[in-house]
Amino acid sequence: MADDTVGKDVAPKGPHGSSEVGAPREQRAADEPQKGFLSELFAPVAGFGVSFSTMFRKVATEEYPEKPRPTAPRFHGRHQLNRHPDGLEKCVGCELCAWACPADAILVEGADNDDTPLEQGGKGRFSPGERYGRVYQINYLRCIFCGLCIEACPTRALTMTNFYELADNDRGKLIFTKDQLLAPLQGGMLPPPFPMVDGMEERDYYQGKVTGSTDDQKAFVEARDASGADGDRDGIVDAPGNPGAPVPGVHDLAHAAHPTAAQTREGANP
Repeated sequence: MADDTVGKDVAPKGPHGSSEVGAPREQRAADEPQKGFLSELFAPVAGFGVSFSTMFRKVATEEYPEKPRPTAPRFHGRHQLNRHPDGLEKCVGCELCAWACPADAILVEGADNDDTPLEQGGKGRFSPGERYGRVYQINYLRCIFCGLCIEACPTRALTMTNFYELADNDRGKLIFTKDQLLAPLQGGMLPPPFPMVDGMEERDYYQGKVTGSTDDQKAFVEARDASGADGDRDGIVDAPGNPGAPVPGVHDLAHAAHPTAAQTREGANP
């Protein structure tokens, strides 16, 4: 069948009946809808419509740091080494967090717990496991707050708080040590080292069967403190703080006294 369009000026049509790009300019101009007077009048300033619409809106200014805004419940902030209800550390020095860190920001050195009495030269027990984290450091100059170390921890010893005010003018102060990362002692907790709850095993701790320190543990700690034998604590203090700061714990104490401290879960022990 012969093509009856040969020799005729037929332009391809678009999906809505308008001429496509390949059509002559005159035909495309004729197919375009005609603009009204008001459209042409306000066309030069139409691009400023968004600017004009937001010009008179109230600005949501955050008065930081006078009134810090509470963070989200699962905000990734400063790390924390948690404790069991009696005060023993959850960290078993497995170093999985250090292996999982993509920025190589975590340094962990484990050591064996020693049940030998302190008066006989024992080092003491710091965690229910066979080992504990003798050295624990996080370099916040490298940390990217990805949370992979939290996922790798098998005992949930390492979690992240909502505390984010970590800036400092000294690079050395941004390498946090174990005494800064340990959760503060709460009600019913004792400062290690001390033996486990009598009759309990390691798995009993992680199954939640230990709800607090016992009288035997309290008596052991009192006798230890009276004799001045603290074991190999490596200079660890009971309260968190930055030993390199002019005033130890200046960042932690300032945040703990802030009205939003409870909302940001600083010092929480999940």
